[in-house]
Amino acid sequence: MTGLTGFGKGWSMRPDGEQSTTSVKSGRPYSAGAQAAALAAFLVASLLVAGLGGLASASNVNGWYATADKAPWSPPNTVFGPVWTILYAAMAVAAWLVWRKRSEKTRPALAVYGIQLVLNLAWTPVFFALYPALGTAALWLGLAVIIALIAAVAVTVLYFGPISRTAGLLLLPYISWLVFAASLNWWAAAHN
Repeated sequence: MTGLTGFGKGWSMRPDGEQSTTSVKSGRPYSAGAQAAALAAFLVASLLVAGLGGLASASNVNGWYATADKAPWSPPNTVFGPVWTILYAAMAVAAWLVWRKRSEKTRPALAVYGIQLVLNLAWTPVFFALYPALGTAALWLGLAVIIALIAAVAVTVLYFGPISRTAGLLLLPYISWLVFAASLNWWAAAHN
């Protein structure tokens, strides 16, 4: 079935199951300039979260964390930067793909995305920066934050998927990495 109408809601479904990129109100797609600017904005937002997280962890990775009891499956610290860079880029592209669809479901999907971004931003300072002040309690608090983050990203995937299958799929490696990171967080909390 092509051109399935959203029952008077102003969106249409393409044959591949994704909603179209035309405006709910105007019926026109975003201009190439607007799309490029939006992609840049999503990338900058991800870069900002990554940078702020980096500030919170920089002094602590070589501080208390260097001598902490880490999980036997913990990779070298040099792995984290490249992995997070790829994940932040994928997150930004996924949000941009949803934004450009201009469906009535875009706004709530991006709101959920924003919530997970805030939780992502919160985890690093809670885990790394609060440990010197709170000790093990900070690590358990970090575990609570990362579990909430995993749930928020799972909800984001559920919101993104119907709008853009590609966007939903782009977030799956992020969830996988978060589950792995949560296992590292749990070990640190239980053994330090």
